Formats: sequence, C-alpha cells, structure tokens
Amino acid sequence: MAEVLLIHHIQGLTDGVLAFADDLRAGGHTVHVPDLYDGHTFATIEEGFAFQKGVDGDALVDGVVAELPTELTYAGFSWGVPRAQRLAQTRPGAKGALLYESCIPISGEWAFGPWPDGVPVQIHGKEGDEFFEEDLPAARELVETVGPDLAELFVYPGDAHLFTDRSLPAYDAEAAGLVLQRSLAFLDRL
Repeated sequence: MAEVLLIHHIQGLTDGVLAFADDLRAGGHTVHVPDLYDGHTFATIEEGFAFQKGVDGDALVDGVVAELPTELTYAGFSWGVPRAQRLAQTRPGAKGALLYESCIPISGEWAFGPWPDGVPVQIHGKEGDEFFEEDLPAARELVETVGPDLAELFVYPGDAHLFTDRSLPAYDAEAAGLVLQRSLAFLDRL
C-alpha cells in the first residue's frame, strides 16, 4: 500500500480534508496530514488567503518531510498542490502525485523543473472553477509531457472550488466520490 503526504487547502486543515484522509486510510494506505496553519481554519477562501500571507508553506512542508520516508506519494488540495507538486518533482524517491484542483506548469517561469521519469500523476478539477481554469493548460501540458500511461486528468462538470471537502458549502458528493474512487485506484497501482 502507498504512503501519502496530503497537504491541505487555503482554508486550513478542515474536517473535510481529515475525512478525505480517513477515506484513503480506509483503503489501506498510510496518510500523513500535517496542519500547516497550526489549528487555524477559515470560513472563506479570502480569509485563508489573508492568513497564508504570513505562512511559509514550503518551509513548513520541508520540515514535515524531513521526518518522513523518501518514498512518498505527494497529494495536495488547491493551495497544497504547489507544495505537493514541488516535492514530487524535486525530492528523490517520489512514488506519485495526486493534484486536486490546481496544477503548476512544468515549463516556464513558475516551473519546478521537468517531471521526473516514471512518476505517475493524477489531476482533478472542475471545468468552470475560476482557479482551476487558470491551471488547466498546465495540467494538459503535464499529461501530454508525461504521457497517458503515467498521467491522468479528470475534469468534472461544475464550477465549485474545493468541491472534495465535505465540510464546505462547495462540496459535491458525486464528483468527490469519483475523485476518491480514482485516487484509491491510483494508489493501489503504486
């Protein structure tokens, strides 16, 4: 079974993120879910953005991974995706990446460098989500570069952001169920 580092979204380590981690654990996987906001959660994305300006998420994540094995699958929701993707691309031993509702380009100014050979990736997002729409070209580039044997992109109908978090109003049970099912299948293949 896989060992996963799951990084929360901009609103913090919510009950919905914890529930998703528990669902992955129920599939037999080990899941580490650090609280990078030290117990703070926020009712809105805007409040989370305001708070995170004082948080060095990368430094906090680097402190967490220093205590974990190198062979990890990195997963992140939205704000957590850049941190997860950076580790998947730059930390030796990455087993895979699950990118929920965001994706960073693998070329150009914002890139962390090339995608590592042999590392599978899944990307999930909603087609009308204003945040994911900006990242969709990067997601498509990643899938095209890595190839269909290792990379999958799933785009769901609707425009909600953070739709996988059952503790938030944007939660979409049907789409979130597919995300979980596909994520578990991905982890089972590792």
